[in-house]
Amino acid sequence: QVQLVESGGGLVQAGDSLRLSCAASGRTFSRNAVGWFRQAPGKEREFVGGINWGGGSTYYADSVKGRFTISRDDAKNTASLQMNSLKPEDTAVYYCAAKFGLITTTLREYDYWGQGTQVTVSS
Repeated sequence: QVQLVESGGGLVQAGDSLRLSCAASGRTFSRNAVGWFRQAPGKEREFVGGINWGGGSTYYADSVKGRFTISRDDAKNTASLQMNSLKPEDTAVYYCAAKFGLITTTLREYDYWGQGTQVTVSS
C-alpha cells in the first residue's frame, strides 16, 4: 500500500511560481510511477504530468509543457511539481497519484491518490 499527501498550494498572482510536494509512504514506492492531476471547479480531473521509476523519464500535458517540471527523490519518498509562469487557467486542486508500472494519462489506471492541494492564480 502507498499513502500520499500533497502540500505547497496557495494563492499567487499570474507569472508567479509554486512548488508542490507529494510525501509518500510504502515500501514499494520506488517501483511506482507518479502522476500529477488537477481539477478545476465544474471540470473533469485532467492529467498534468508524470514521472517513471527506473530512470525517471517525464511526460507533460501540452498545456504545461515548458512551464512545469516533475521530479522525485525515492530515498526521501517524495515527488515534486515545480510550477513556473503560472496562469489563471492553472487554478485547480492538484493531486498526486501513484500506480504500478509506467506512467499513463488515465485516471482509472492509478491505484493511490493524495487528498489534493488548492492552487489559485489571480489577475
